[in-house]
Amino acid sequence: MTTEPERLPFFVYGTLRPGQANHARILRGRTAREEPARIGGALLYDGPGYPYAITGPPDAVVHGALVLPRDADYDEVCATLDRLEDYAPGDPQNLYERVVTEAECPDGGTVRAWVYLAAAPLAARLRATGTPVDGGDWLRGTAATHSP
Repeated sequence: MTTEPERLPFFVYGTLRPGQANHARILRGRTAREEPARIGGALLYDGPGYPYAITGPPDAVVHGALVLPRDADYDEVCATLDRLEDYAPGDPQNLYERVVTEAECPDGGTVRAWVYLAAAPLAARLRATGTPVDGGDWLRGTAATHSP
């Protein structure tokens, strides 16, 4: 039995998407593959310069990209993303939780991927007072007001 996390691609939906600031800072040149994708059962909310995804109804969709770090960079990229998202396995103070989801690719196929979803306390606040991103696509919704 192994306790190592699966080496899955990451589904990213905000500043980690290709062309955005954190992609350039953290992922550029360190990925083996990048492609558009979407996940179901999630909602997107606007944040302070970046979005938050939370679990939602089955028909809700969040648009983003799948990024697969290169084998040689995978562990470092994963650790960097965990720090960026204020995530530590099992920490009750997490801002986000890294969970496995099914991402749908443009060809209709699905891929298991990691996604960072807002942890329960933050998700509850967003549901109560947050601003949803129409259509679940931050780059087409509110990113224009946050672009570098």
